[in-house]
Amino acid sequence: MNTDLRPSGPFRLGDRVQLTGPKGRLNTITLREGGELHTHHGVLKHEALLGQPDGSVHTNSGGHEYLALRPLLRDFVMSMPRGAAIIYPKDAAQILASADIFPGATVVEAGVGSGALSLWLLRAIGASGRLISFERRAEFADVARANVETFLGHEPETWRVAVGDLTEVLPREVEPASVDRVVLDMLAPWECIDVVADALTPGGVVLCYIATATQLSRVAEYLRGTGLFTEPEATETMIRGWHVEGLAVRPDHRMIGHTGFLLTARRLAPGAIPPDVRKRALKKPTYSDVDVDAWTPGAVGDRQITDKNLRKRVRDAQRAVDGARLAAAGNGSDEVVD
Repeated sequence: MNTDLRPSGPFRLGDRVQLTGPKGRLNTITLREGGELHTHHGVLKHEALLGQPDGSVHTNSGGHEYLALRPLLRDFVMSMPRGAAIIYPKDAAQILASADIFPGATVVEAGVGSGALSLWLLRAIGASGRLISFERRAEFADVARANVETFLGHEPETWRVAVGDLTEVLPREVEPASVDRVVLDMLAPWECIDVVADALTPGGVVLCYIATATQLSRVAEYLRGTGLFTEPEATETMIRGWHVEGLAVRPDHRMIGHTGFLLTARRLAPGAIPPDVRKRALKKPTYSDVDVDAWTPGAVGDRQITDKNLRKRVRDAQRAVDGARLAAAGNGSDEVVD
């Protein structure tokens, strides 16, 4: 297995390579001994890429050129097998900044989904950090593990996946006031705020990734109601690309708009009451029982993936990681792309 896992330098056996061919079509391969990329444009042998630099151009048997680059993490997460919906790179970047994920941090993530955010968090906490990812469904956890190992080439010692409900498992996994950051990507994060408050160190950050405005409202009100956190702050991130060619400079016709809200708050020290709260008595919540009914998981649209579809995604993820393991061990096999 490759011991040098830095995503740079000449291409080596076991590396994942993104090939951009005719008309911009992308193919991602894992370099193997004796491996070949077959398309209707011809054959490109893996050995032609070995030892060549990132960003080099190679010609296949049909005379067609391919640009070879290692896929960036953002490229990988957008194309990897998915058990659950992923957190987009634009939101992952904001999560790292808003939650202030730092090297050496102890971070709790729930749920793990397909492992997209886990990869970003693992990169941010570094070799001295600790990431504990919680997932209710074992199948999603399997997909996440396979995706992380496929991209990194190994399952990091700094990462642990715990299967179960966060409210039940978190108190068993961590000591009180020992966690620096908590990231909640779930349908009803307010159900977990109490155990999160116990786990967070004073000054620690809780960040909730939330899809709908009704969810945003309820979790913000719940955080305020506990009296254990600073005033929650809510944001969303939108990205608009630009077409730049000579003097033809204009916004792209399409953009990545709303994908989710980010809500952050910080854990107060035990018994602390912020000055702004002292100045105003806590008001009665401005919502009724009818509103609470509208905030239930079913009402906000909890879409379920079918068992058949999920089994297929688990198989896809397992095939990807099996291929990465074989390549890293130096066992070659041909790769055929339609």
